[in-house]
Amino acid sequence: MSLVQQIKKNFGIVQIKKRHVITLGQEVRKELNLNEGDVLGISVVDGKIVLEPKKLIPSDQQWFWTEEWQAGEREAQAEIDAGQMKHFSSMKDFLKDLEREDED
Repeated sequence: MSLVQQIKKNFGIVQIKKRHVITLGQEVRKELNLNEGDVLGISVVDGKIVLEPKKLIPSDQQWFWTEEWQAGEREAQAEIDAGQMKHFSSMKDFLKDLEREDED
């Protein structure tokens, strides 16, 4: 038995309606936590229609999801987790610390 057969769940059948609309049943929507307005990718695999939930990233936020930026996020989180942070009581103290680092 293949992995696909092992995890396949049957949610009944659907009918193509006017204007080629297909309605997903409540059980499917609950299973995948789908809501009105969500986006699905569609592909054909071995003669079968496959719908896959997709999350779209607004164009003005795509920079955040680049590999380079995400590597920096992981590095910053590792430093936070290791306690490698400094706390400053004022902007003046922060700027003084930056000046000391520039001198080093």
